[in-house]
Amino acid sequence: MSVELRPGETQESLLKRFRKEVVKDRILSTYRKKRWFVSKSEDRRLAKQRAIRKAQRKVRVMKSRQR
Repeated sequence: MSVELRPGETQESLLKRFRKEVVKDRILSTYRKKRWFVSKSEDRRLAKQRAIRKAQRKVRVMKSRQR
């Protein structure tokens, strides 16, 4: 990840642009996920939890749209 300093750009705005790029590319979230070893069974359990939350969220959205 790199950000070029534009002519006349301040260091603060450069840093702000860099942070936006990092968030957009999901670099920190990827790093945090890989920071610790996660066993395959733990990974499956977490994936199952994510799927359940996603399904519940979908049901709530569908109910709110029907009203």
